[in-house]
Amino acid sequence: MAKKFSLAYLTIPGVNPMDQIRIAKECGYDYVSLRTIPMHLPGEPEFLLDKDPELFEATKKALKEYDMPLMDIELARVRPDLDIDEYEPAFEKAAELGGTDVLGSIWTRDKAFYIEKVGKICEMAKKYGLKYNVEFLPWAGVRNLQEAITLVDTVGADNLYIMVDTLHAGRAGVTGAELARTPRKYFNFIHLCDGPAGPDGDVVLDNIKDDLMLYTAREARFYVGEGDIDIASMIKGMPDIPLSIELPHLAHIKEFGVRGHAQRCLDTAKAYFKANGIE
Repeated sequence: MAKKFSLAYLTIPGVNPMDQIRIAKECGYDYVSLRTIPMHLPGEPEFLLDKDPELFEATKKALKEYDMPLMDIELARVRPDLDIDEYEPAFEKAAELGGTDVLGSIWTRDKAFYIEKVGKICEMAKKYGLKYNVEFLPWAGVRNLQEAITLVDTVGADNLYIMVDTLHAGRAGVTGAELARTPRKYFNFIHLCDGPAGPDGDVVLDNIKDDLMLYTAREARFYVGEGDIDIASMIKGMPDIPLSIELPHLAHIKEFGVRGHAQRCLDTAKAYFKANGIE
């Protein structure tokens, strides 16, 4: 079975949902992944479908016109200063558009706190038939695969999964062999991109020492096959699940344009998979 790919928002950040949907279709993606939950970041555009009826209708129309399924929305974060109740209207609208998943992350090391909040988000998501997928990042609250497994096991919700981002996994020291040993039930979809390999040194939550790590993650990820991460072993170690390409690279966008960059992301991934015997 051929791999299925989604175009994630951060690959072409700032693009409105209708244009992102159109670009995904034109480039040959199978799904689209939209950012419809507020990030509360200065200068960051917000596409809040639950607060803008016209935007919601335009997005709905675009999904139908381009026959492009919505896979997931983002980003349902757990952080002490965020109110998770504001996520529910976004969940409702995502479900109305046929979405199946929500992406989230943890930004506190207070385990009791984030376990409780993740459980509530899972309950909230389940009301709308959505799955909640938590990614681990080396500088976040849940930092590696084992901590993510512990989270899923402790919460015990049947709609909670681990989202493996190949960049963060590589930089957290996760190997394909480790992923292959992990029961398939934990995985639901993958974030795909390349970058520098290996652990990124000592980082402290809320006092990040490695600015280069953040710069790469937010502005300069590599096309698949152009970095140091053993992506082939990771993909072979996990079940056949959708791959959402999250590959922000501001210089590439400037050089190729948003559509050109999105196309190169998909083309390089498919070429890499073919070269490594991944179907």
